[in-house]
Amino acid sequence: MSQLSNNPMHLMVPESPASYPEAASLPGSLLSAASLTPESVSEILAQATVLECENPLQRAKRLASRRIALLFYEASTRTRTSFELAAKGMGADTTLVSNLSSSIEKGETLKDTGLTLRALGAESIILRHPSSGAPWLLEHETQLPVLNAGDGMHEHPSQALLDLRTMLNHLRSDKERVTAKTLTGVTITIVGDILHSRVARSNMLLLPKLGAKVILCGPVELLPDTAALAGPGIEIERDFVRALGQSQVIMMLRIQAERLAGLHIDLEEYTASYQLTEFLLAKHAPDVHVMHPGPIVRGLELTGEVADGSQSLILEQVRHGVAIRMALIDRALRAASSQEVPR
Repeated sequence: MSQLSNNPMHLMVPESPASYPEAASLPGSLLSAASLTPESVSEILAQATVLECENPLQRAKRLASRRIALLFYEASTRTRTSFELAAKGMGADTTLVSNLSSSIEKGETLKDTGLTLRALGAESIILRHPSSGAPWLLEHETQLPVLNAGDGMHEHPSQALLDLRTMLNHLRSDKERVTAKTLTGVTITIVGDILHSRVARSNMLLLPKLGAKVILCGPVELLPDTAALAGPGIEIERDFVRALGQSQVIMMLRIQAERLAGLHIDLEEYTASYQLTEFLLAKHAPDVHVMHPGPIVRGLELTGEVADGSQSLILEQVRHGVAIRMALIDRALRAASSQEVPR
């Protein structure tokens, strides 16, 4: 397995990390939504509910004296904070390591940073990294359960799980037990910068497994035709109004200015064609649920009125993130307890 540089421009891990087979993932890791089955999703959702409803004093004893490292090479508000609150809510000791306040800034490799954290007693690592495939490398080198908190333009699997929990809360009465048919008849449209979105990719991998139809909508510069080949249950619709009219859920994505080098996107034209407004909702989708993984750029992908409106589930997504991430951390540390980790 090749060494991974901390320099995001020096990608020594493939953009689509097919060389890191899911079967090789350690118990307790979550590297990709591709590894999730309806059964494993049901277990995670059920545990999220148990932990969310548990007496906080009892819950804080679950992971007392256990150690979690949060290793974030990119800025984050929702993901980092919810993982940290989730771990602390179960009594775990956490340490946050960022690229701006550690030896990473001096050129330390991901491998050496991971081995250092393991030597300091970390039992699991939560990783956000600008290079696709980084979680596979970190797991391989440390032999610790790794939770992927976003790797490059590849995936963000915990976001897909919290998105699913949010949807089920409004679409189905049984919000925990899911099957391959749970979302049959449900159409979810994802709009915007699909090309660069790890959130879109994880949702595209997860939702069709549960029976959903996923429509991708956006201009060709941000949504190549080949995206329809990502798997069954995925379609492309360039006409935003037509996609909106078919949907029970619409997920708006931010235009990721930091990833648009070399692309020619006219933001005024984009806004005219793909911005979600109160007028469009009222006329074409008065019952659709509006979602967004954040951060929101008000006035670009959607208006402030839509973000704050009665159809918006955006803050609910954030709230579900804590419960889902408690379940994932609990799952990771239970797995870590059952295996002998070399020190």
